[in-house]
Amino acid sequence: MGNSSQQRATERYRRRLAEQGMARFEVLGRDADRALIRSLARRLAEEGPEAERLRTIVSEGVAGVTPRKGGILEALRRSPLVGEDVIPPRPFEPGRKVDL
Repeated sequence: MGNSSQQRATERYRRRLAEQGMARFEVLGRDADRALIRSLARRLAEEGPEAERLRTIVSEGVAGVTPRKGGILEALRRSPLVGEDVIPPRPFEPGRKVDL
């Protein structure tokens, strides 16, 4: 007995998805999260830097990775002004008289 037309259509559809690097899968979740999960999957399926950024954020969030300490210090050390003796000009103000 041969495949029905519906089964052949499903196989062709899945084959086209596989050629595009996509996969169809089923997940279980709360009904309230349906729209969120679908929109996340849609955004992750797109190519580009936004999808990569989202993928990284979600991966770190699921893995429970916390940002490491010293990130601001590293950014300051990468500054092009490192090693330069840059002293911003400050006006001299004599201050005010205070009665004690």
